[in-house]
Amino acid sequence: MPKEWSMIASLLITFREALEAALVVGIVLGYLARIGQTRHNRVVYAGVAAGIVASALGAFLFATLAGGFEGRAEQLFEGITMLVGAALLTSMILWMMRQRHIATELEMKVAATLRGPSRAGLFALVFVAILREGIETVLFLGAASLASPENNLVGGLVGLVAAVALGYALFIGSLKVSVRSFFAVTNVLLILFAAGLVGMGVHELQEAGVLPAVIEHVWDINPPAPDGGPYPALHEKGAVGSIARGLFGYNGDPSLLEVIAYGAYLAIAAVLGRRSNARPSARRGTAPA
Repeated sequence: MPKEWSMIASLLITFREALEAALVVGIVLGYLARIGQTRHNRVVYAGVAAGIVASALGAFLFATLAGGFEGRAEQLFEGITMLVGAALLTSMILWMMRQRHIATELEMKVAATLRGPSRAGLFALVFVAILREGIETVLFLGAASLASPENNLVGGLVGLVAAVALGYALFIGSLKVSVRSFFAVTNVLLILFAAGLVGMGVHELQEAGVLPAVIEHVWDINPPAPDGGPYPALHEKGAVGSIARGLFGYNGDPSLLEVIAYGAYLAIAAVLGRRSNARPSARRGTAPA
């Protein structure tokens, strides 16, 4: 698969997660500036730095753990990681759909921490927000790299830089964009990506002998490539199939259980998404998770 396409999923995930973290930091710094408490900015920066370091440690531990399995244990690890990643990704998207007053609730929490004698609460608030986004990014990128081995850190780094730049532009007011519209579009793309993780997670668990295939191949459009010729477009390694596999977990010869899992996930996500949009904002935490 062309590497430029395989990086899109990791870019999108990192961009989305980093932008959420950047918006949290921007809201906190903006509130401190508005109430004339910018002397506490250093506490915010310390929380950001500590959260990044802790996230980097989490990334190292994940990479070490992921590289320590072989054979059936590796298949089990990959399958479970993909399914857990899909579940957390879906949870994050649904929670974001329910939010209507994130800035107000976050400012109230900052005000509460500033009323105390110690600024540890402000540090903890920012640290936890950054760490949560960082750990989720590590898990999501790990699942993406397992699903498509050609996914690499380049897309993640590009997404991180772009998110920080956009977050800063929004913070200083030099750019006016509809964050709600942006999240609405990325929600759809990430739901499709999560569906791919579900299908691939089921596939790995079938390879490990934990789940039955029921029917080995519902269809098979992965014929061998002609000698010296290109793969057909819809082949997993073809022009269209390779892109769809890298972004949405496309499989040219899925089992019946994979098809059922993929379709069932999309149906459940659609129902939960509709309910989330219909419900008022839920009060949970300080930042998008």
